[in-house]
Amino acid sequence: MANRPRSRSRADSRSGLAPDATDGPPSGSSSPIVELLGIFVLVFVLQTVTALIGVGVMAGLFVLAPPLTTNPWTIVTSVYAHGGLGHLVSNSVALVVFGWPVARATTRLRFHVFFAVTGAIAGVSQIVLSGAFAGLPFVGDWFAVRPVLGASGAVFALLGYLIASNRLSTGLASFVDVPDWVSALVFLGLAVAVTLATAAPGVALLAHFAGFLVGLVAGRLRVLQVGSRAGNGPTV
Repeated sequence: MANRPRSRSRADSRSGLAPDATDGPPSGSSSPIVELLGIFVLVFVLQTVTALIGVGVMAGLFVLAPPLTTNPWTIVTSVYAHGGLGHLVSNSVALVVFGWPVARATTRLRFHVFFAVTGAIAGVSQIVLSGAFAGLPFVGDWFAVRPVLGASGAVFALLGYLIASNRLSTGLASFVDVPDWVSALVFLGLAVAVTLATAAPGVALLAHFAGFLVGLVAGRLRVLQVGSRAGNGPTV
């Protein structure tokens, strides 16, 4: 009996998340990551095949573009699609790095739902907010309304979740009592900094920002935590 707490502590250290984030029946494996990588490859093959029929056919199935009501299914399918082999490889590597510890601390279903929902939010945010910011002086070209596809928004959400829910962040939050508005400002500042660090021509900056910010809030709330204490995490 005395050895069980130490074994659990070692498991928590490997996961990189808060100790009680592993309560309940977590998946205990990286299978959601492998499944997502397989989906990425399958969708990429389907993109290639449908592009041979016509670029418009491929875009209608996998590319998120305004108006959102024209092809509403692309809100989800675009999350798993990519603009080229390099785009696919870079997002796959980032998924493994940031998603692996999160996948080990939650269930397969919660992980897949989190990935799809945050990716969809990021893509829609890119389309909607681009229209609002496109006319701004100096930076308007950065936010031109363009079609969106790729898993970057969801991957950034995983990064945000990992940062906000790891043992160090949780430990600091338990010792340092700060107002909610200060926490909100810190989250916004961190999201802006990470987004600007990835700035490049053609990059969906608003999708990165939205995904990372949603991930931070979700990590603070520990929405992927399983077990009886899943609803007792700190709030923003």
